Amino acid sequence: MTAPGRPAPATDHAAPATDRPAPRVLAVAHRGDPYRHRENTLPSIESALAAGADAVEVDVRLTRDRVPVLLHDDTLERLWRDPRPLRSLTLEQLDGVGVPGLRVPTLADALKAAAETPSARLLIDLDDPHPAAATWAAVTDLGAEQRVGFCGPATAMLAVRALAPAAEIALTWTQPRLPAPALLADLRPRYLNPPFGLAEPEFVAAAHEAGLAVSTWTADLRRTMRRLRRAGVDSITTNRIAVLRSLLDGH
Repeated sequence: MTAPGRPAPATDHAAPATDRPAPRVLAVAHRGDPYRHRENTLPSIESALAAGADAVEVDVRLTRDRVPVLLHDDTLERLWRDPRPLRSLTLEQLDGVGVPGLRVPTLADALKAAAETPSARLLIDLDDPHPAAATWAAVTDLGAEQRVGFCGPATAMLAVRALAPAAEIALTWTQPRLPAPALLADLRPRYLNPPFGLAEPEFVAAAHEAGLAVSTWTADLRRTMRRLRRAGVDSITTNRIAVLRSLLDGH
Protein backbone atom coordinates (compact mmCIF):
# COMPACT_ATOMS: atom_id res chain seq x y z
CA MET A 1 0.00 0.00 0.00
CA THR A 2 1.73 3.55 -0.94
CA ALA A 3 1.38 6.68 -2.92
CA PRO A 4 2.17 7.54 -6.47
CA GLY A 5 3.08 10.95 -7.73
CA ARG A 6 5.82 12.16 -5.38
CA PRO A 7 9.07 13.52 -6.86
CA ALA A 8 12.17 11.47 -6.16
CA PRO A 9 13.71 12.37 -2.80
CA ALA A 10 16.88 14.36 -2.41
CA THR A 11 19.88 12.22 -1.50
CA ASP A 12 21.94 14.90 0.24
CA HIS A 13 21.11 14.25 3.89
CA ALA A 14 23.99 16.31 5.24
CA ALA A 15 22.36 19.68 4.55
CA PRO A 16 20.76 21.30 7.60
CA ALA A 17 16.98 21.02 7.78
CA THR A 18 16.69 24.79 7.75
CA ASP A 19 18.22 24.96 4.25
CA ARG A 20 15.04 23.65 2.62
CA PRO A 21 11.43 23.00 3.59
CA ALA A 22 10.49 19.56 4.83
CA PRO A 23 9.23 17.41 1.94
CA ARG A 24 5.51 16.89 1.70
CA VAL A 25 4.35 13.48 2.91
CA LEU A 26 1.64 11.93 0.78
CA ALA A 27 -1.54 10.65 2.43
CA VAL A 28 -2.83 7.39 0.95
CA ALA A 29 -6.22 5.95 1.87
CA HIS A 30 -6.14 2.19 2.44
CA ARG A 31 -8.99 0.63 0.44
CA GLY A 32 -10.77 3.98 0.60
CA ASP A 33 -12.28 5.16 3.87
CA PRO A 34 -13.10 1.80 5.49
CA TYR A 35 -14.13 3.11 8.92
CA ARG A 36 -16.94 5.04 7.23
CA HIS A 37 -17.82 2.92 4.20
CA ARG A 38 -17.27 -0.65 3.10
CA GLU A 39 -13.72 -1.07 1.83
CA ASN A 40 -12.99 -1.21 -1.90
CA THR A 41 -16.32 0.33 -2.88
CA LEU A 42 -17.11 3.54 -4.73
CA PRO A 43 -18.54 5.32 -1.63
CA SER A 44 -15.35 4.43 0.24
CA ILE A 45 -13.15 5.85 -2.53
CA GLU A 46 -15.23 9.02 -2.81
CA SER A 47 -15.20 9.54 0.96
CA ALA A 48 -11.40 9.18 1.09
CA LEU A 49 -10.92 11.71 -1.69
CA ALA A 50 -13.32 14.13 0.00
CA ALA A 51 -11.24 13.76 3.18
CA GLY A 52 -8.11 14.89 1.32
CA ALA A 53 -6.39 11.69 0.24
CA ASP A 54 -3.61 12.20 -2.29
CA ALA A 55 -4.23 8.67 -3.56
CA VAL A 56 -6.50 5.74 -2.79
CA GLU A 57 -5.08 2.24 -2.60
CA VAL A 58 -7.40 -0.46 -4.00
CA ASP A 59 -7.05 -4.22 -4.33
CA VAL A 60 -7.71 -5.77 -7.73
CA ARG A 61 -8.67 -9.34 -8.58
CA LEU A 62 -10.22 -10.95 -11.66
CA THR A 63 -13.62 -12.47 -12.23
CA ARG A 64 -13.96 -15.76 -14.11
CA ASP A 65 -14.26 -13.81 -17.36
CA ARG A 66 -11.12 -11.80 -16.48
CA VAL A 67 -12.69 -8.48 -15.57
CA PRO A 68 -10.65 -6.57 -12.93
CA VAL A 69 -12.78 -5.73 -9.90
CA LEU A 70 -12.05 -4.34 -6.43
CA LEU A 71 -11.69 -7.07 -3.81
CA HIS A 72 -8.93 -7.99 -1.39
CA ASP A 73 -9.89 -11.56 -0.47
CA ASP A 74 -10.13 -14.69 -2.61
CA THR A 75 -13.79 -15.07 -1.68
CA LEU A 76 -16.73 -12.73 -1.15
CA GLU A 77 -17.39 -14.05 2.36
CA ARG A 78 -15.88 -11.40 4.64
CA LEU A 79 -17.08 -8.34 2.81
CA TRP A 80 -20.23 -9.50 1.02
CA ARG A 81 -21.41 -12.55 3.03
CA ASP A 82 -21.16 -14.80 -0.01
CA PRO A 83 -18.84 -17.82 0.34
CA ARG A 84 -18.10 -18.22 -3.36
CA PRO A 85 -14.60 -17.51 -4.71
CA LEU A 86 -14.46 -14.49 -6.97
CA ARG A 87 -12.73 -16.52 -9.67
CA SER A 88 -15.83 -18.75 -9.94
CA LEU A 89 -18.11 -15.85 -10.95
CA THR A 90 -18.50 -13.91 -14.17
CA LEU A 91 -19.07 -10.17 -13.99
CA GLU A 92 -22.73 -10.72 -14.78
CA GLN A 93 -23.05 -13.14 -11.86
CA LEU A 94 -21.16 -10.74 -9.62
CA ASP A 95 -23.71 -8.03 -10.34
CA GLY A 96 -26.16 -10.06 -8.26
CA VAL A 97 -23.94 -9.83 -5.17
CA GLY A 98 -24.31 -6.96 -2.74
CA VAL A 99 -26.99 -4.84 -1.15
CA PRO A 100 -29.27 -2.19 -2.70
CA GLY A 101 -27.10 0.62 -4.02
CA LEU A 102 -23.82 -1.10 -3.20
CA ARG A 103 -21.92 -3.72 -5.15
CA VAL A 104 -18.44 -4.91 -6.02
CA PRO A 105 -17.12 -2.24 -8.41
CA THR A 106 -15.02 -2.87 -11.47
CA LEU A 107 -11.65 -1.20 -11.74
CA ALA A 108 -13.11 0.86 -14.59
CA ASP A 109 -15.85 2.09 -12.23
CA ALA A 110 -13.21 3.11 -9.69
CA LEU A 111 -11.08 4.91 -12.27
CA LYS A 112 -14.08 6.88 -13.48
CA ALA A 113 -15.06 7.80 -9.91
CA ALA A 114 -11.53 8.96 -9.09
CA ALA A 115 -11.44 11.04 -12.27
CA GLU A 116 -14.14 13.27 -10.76
CA THR A 117 -11.37 14.66 -8.51
CA PRO A 118 -8.75 16.14 -10.88
CA SER A 119 -5.68 15.43 -8.76
CA ALA A 120 -6.83 12.01 -7.53
CA ARG A 121 -4.81 8.89 -8.17
CA LEU A 122 -5.42 5.20 -7.58
CA LEU A 123 -2.74 2.93 -6.23
CA ILE A 124 -3.50 -0.55 -7.54
CA ASP A 125 -2.37 -3.34 -5.23
CA LEU A 126 -1.67 -6.67 -6.96
CA ASP A 127 -0.78 -9.66 -4.82
CA ASP A 128 0.35 -11.79 -7.75
CA PRO A 129 1.06 -11.44 -11.47
CA HIS A 130 -2.22 -13.03 -12.62
CA PRO A 131 -4.33 -9.83 -12.91
CA ALA A 132 -1.57 -7.63 -14.35
CA ALA A 133 -2.44 -7.81 -18.07
CA ALA A 134 -6.20 -7.31 -17.66
CA THR A 135 -5.60 -4.56 -15.11
CA TRP A 136 -3.24 -2.63 -17.38
CA ALA A 137 -5.68 -3.04 -20.28
CA ALA A 138 -8.45 -1.49 -18.17
CA VAL A 139 -6.18 1.43 -17.30
CA THR A 140 -5.12 2.08 -20.88
CA ASP A 141 -8.67 1.72 -22.22
CA LEU A 142 -9.61 4.75 -20.12
CA GLY A 143 -6.40 6.67 -20.82
CA ALA A 144 -5.63 6.62 -17.10
CA GLU A 145 -1.94 5.74 -17.27
CA GLN A 146 -0.92 8.99 -15.56
CA ARG A 147 -3.51 8.61 -12.80
CA VAL A 148 -2.43 5.25 -11.38
CA GLY A 149 0.46 3.61 -9.63
CA PHE A 150 1.03 -0.02 -8.72
CA CYS A 151 2.21 -1.73 -5.55
CA GLY A 152 2.84 -5.33 -4.64
CA PRO A 153 5.55 -7.99 -4.31
CA ALA A 154 8.34 -8.40 -6.80
CA THR A 155 6.67 -11.08 -8.94
CA ALA A 156 3.58 -8.94 -9.52
CA MET A 157 5.53 -5.75 -10.09
CA LEU A 158 7.85 -7.40 -12.60
CA ALA A 159 4.74 -8.42 -14.57
CA VAL A 160 3.54 -4.80 -14.48
CA ARG A 161 6.93 -3.51 -15.58
CA ALA A 162 6.99 -5.87 -18.57
CA LEU A 163 3.64 -4.46 -19.69
CA ALA A 164 4.23 -0.83 -18.77
CA PRO A 165 7.83 0.43 -18.95
CA ALA A 166 6.86 3.87 -17.58
CA ALA A 167 4.39 2.82 -14.88
CA GLU A 168 5.00 4.10 -11.36
CA ILE A 169 5.76 1.18 -9.06
CA ALA A 170 6.04 0.77 -5.30
CA LEU A 171 7.80 -2.47 -4.42
CA THR A 172 6.23 -3.98 -1.32
CA TRP A 173 9.14 -5.14 0.81
CA THR A 174 9.13 -6.93 4.16
CA GLN A 175 12.86 -7.52 4.71
CA PRO A 176 15.08 -5.31 6.91
CA ARG A 177 17.67 -4.97 4.15
CA LEU A 178 17.15 -3.21 0.84
CA PRO A 179 16.43 -5.29 -2.29
CA ALA A 180 19.35 -6.58 -4.31
CA PRO A 181 20.69 -4.11 -6.90
CA ALA A 182 19.83 -6.53 -9.72
CA LEU A 183 16.15 -6.55 -8.73
CA LEU A 184 16.06 -2.78 -8.47
CA ALA A 185 17.68 -2.48 -11.89
CA ASP A 186 15.08 -4.80 -13.46
CA LEU A 187 12.10 -3.29 -11.69
CA ARG A 188 13.04 0.40 -11.48
CA PRO A 189 10.59 1.17 -8.64
CA ARG A 190 9.88 4.72 -7.56
CA TYR A 191 9.07 3.62 -4.01
CA LEU A 192 10.14 0.99 -1.56
CA ASN A 193 7.00 0.00 0.33
CA PRO A 194 7.69 -1.59 3.74
CA PRO A 195 5.25 -2.14 6.62
CA PHE A 196 5.45 0.67 9.15
CA GLY A 197 7.41 -1.43 11.63
CA LEU A 198 10.39 -1.49 9.26
CA ALA A 199 10.29 2.21 8.45
CA GLU A 200 12.91 3.30 10.97
CA PRO A 201 15.16 6.31 10.24
CA GLU A 202 18.14 4.14 9.25
CA PHE A 203 16.06 2.11 6.78
CA VAL A 204 14.51 5.23 5.27
CA ALA A 205 17.87 6.94 4.93
CA ALA A 206 19.38 3.89 3.22
CA ALA A 207 16.48 3.79 0.75
CA HIS A 208 16.88 7.49 0.01
CA GLU A 209 20.61 7.02 -0.58
CA ALA A 210 19.70 4.31 -3.10
CA GLY A 211 17.44 6.78 -4.91
CA LEU A 212 14.18 5.32 -3.63
CA ALA A 213 11.30 7.15 -2.02
CA VAL A 214 9.69 5.31 0.91
CA SER A 215 6.01 4.60 1.28
CA THR A 216 4.73 2.66 4.28
CA TRP A 217 1.59 0.90 5.53
CA THR A 218 -0.78 0.68 7.42
CA ALA A 219 -0.52 3.34 10.15
CA ASP A 220 -3.72 4.13 12.04
CA LEU A 221 -2.49 5.61 15.34
CA ARG A 222 -1.44 9.24 15.58
CA ARG A 223 1.75 8.36 17.43
CA THR A 224 2.71 5.96 14.62
CA MET A 225 1.98 8.59 11.99
CA ARG A 226 4.14 11.11 13.85
CA ARG A 227 7.00 8.61 14.21
CA LEU A 228 6.92 7.82 10.50
CA ARG A 229 6.96 11.48 9.63
CA ARG A 230 10.01 12.03 11.84
CA ALA A 231 11.68 9.02 10.22
CA GLY A 232 11.49 10.81 6.86
CA VAL A 233 9.05 8.62 4.92
CA ASP A 234 7.58 10.06 1.75
CA SER A 235 4.12 8.48 1.91
CA ILE A 236 1.88 6.95 4.59
CA THR A 237 -1.04 4.60 3.97
CA THR A 238 -3.82 4.51 6.56
CA ASN A 239 -7.36 3.35 7.26
CA ARG A 240 -7.99 6.71 8.97
CA ILE A 241 -7.40 9.17 6.17
CA ALA A 242 -9.06 12.16 7.89
CA VAL A 243 -6.80 11.71 10.93
CA LEU A 244 -3.66 11.48 8.80
CA ARG A 245 -4.68 14.45 6.66
CA SER A 246 -5.26 16.55 9.76
CA LEU A 247 -1.92 15.56 11.27
CA LEU A 248 0.03 16.25 8.08
CA ASP A 249 -1.66 19.61 7.68
CA GLY A 250 -0.73 20.57 11.24
CA HIS A 251 -4.27 20.74 12.61
